[in-house]
Amino acid sequence: MKLIEELKWRGMVQDSIPGTEEFLDENKAVGYIGFDPTAASLGIGNMVQIMLLTHFQRHGHHPIALVGGATGRIGDPSGKSDERKLLGDDELEKNIANLKEELSRFLDFDRDGNPAKMVDNYDWFKDFSLLDFLRDVGKHLTVNYMASKDSVKSRMEGGSGISFTEFSYQLIQGYDFYHLHKEHGVDMQFGGSDQWGNITAGTELIRRMMGSEEKVYAFTCPLITKADGTKFGKSEAGNIFLNPEMTSPFKFYQFWIQNSDADIVKLAKIFSLKSVDEIQAQIDGMAEAPNSLQRSLAEEMTERIHGREAVDTAIAATKLLFGKAGLDDLKALPEAAVADVFEGVAQGEIARGDLAEGVNLIDFLAEVGATSSKGDARRKITKDKCISINTAKVTDAEHTITAEDAINDHFILINIGKKNRHLVYLK
Repeated sequence: MKLIEELKWRGMVQDSIPGTEEFLDENKAVGYIGFDPTAASLGIGNMVQIMLLTHFQRHGHHPIALVGGATGRIGDPSGKSDERKLLGDDELEKNIANLKEELSRFLDFDRDGNPAKMVDNYDWFKDFSLLDFLRDVGKHLTVNYMASKDSVKSRMEGGSGISFTEFSYQLIQGYDFYHLHKEHGVDMQFGGSDQWGNITAGTELIRRMMGSEEKVYAFTCPLITKADGTKFGKSEAGNIFLNPEMTSPFKFYQFWIQNSDADIVKLAKIFSLKSVDEIQAQIDGMAEAPNSLQRSLAEEMTERIHGREAVDTAIAATKLLFGKAGLDDLKALPEAAVADVFEGVAQGEIARGDLAEGVNLIDFLAEVGATSSKGDARRKITKDKCISINTAKVTDAEHTITAEDAINDHFILINIGKKNRHLVYLK
């Protein structure tokens, strides 16, 4: 299966310049995607573009990841209704370092024959004077042409308008394409569908600066959206980040495993590095093995970002969350992961000293807020028989809770029926 054929199967084709598929079929191409360091981490939305470069490399082509050390100082207006906040140099440099680290988990920079390459557009812009840029580059694209782009037009027609800084972004990105084509033999630029205007500005700039005989290509993929239809943008609430400090292994794992069957098919096609045949076989087997594709993709993606040990912890934590774990699973949960795993679960506290001589279970449940009263606690223990302490069911109203019940001397987990949980920390 050739590259574009596979990308079509994976649902990763939006727009392309005519002739792109034929060019890729007949040549070993050099292509790039730009990533601006405007946030501390890339997110799920960025991963679609990263996967474009990943599949591009797997088919024998030469990928270049451009880190926007220069463009990140300006901000891309695409997909934004308001002006971006400009970042300081220190924050940008820190973001650039994070970005390079994250990209290395997907692209192979040591691959024989077609290793990935990383470049920073600040290297060729830092000594470019404003007058030189306006004279040598700016004269080639008209304001009319630049203002016709959707990303600019929508801002000009909106209430907030657009600054000259962001208006100039497409010209600067276009020059990136020109520079990489001239200096690195880049044939094409990839991006998300919101980048079509910026990318084609680059192809137009190359044509005007080098002549119409210069052949370069543009290719975009669809943007993925959340269930409510909003984009997984880096600055949007609820995003899943590739930086382990910003999204824990458990939350990262849960993002994949909690998708519906319809969504997980789309996500598996985009993000899994398994072959088309393997993925299709998993899709075909979903009816007989519910949630199997969710688990497979969750494990694959979490291992790629966080490592195998983190996958094992995430699986154990998932069992805990859904009440399918035993005491050993609770004891194996790292202390640092407890709050993360049980985020959103009702919580309470109890002093260690109060447990020194033991506390009656009824008193304990009422004191930590697991039940509304002592009477409610007695009813749940003796009549409903729905109370478990650290996964062990308790039906004796005279049962005593002591410090020895604390898992790793840190917490006690109360299960109330099959779905309700209450986490008690020792203080």
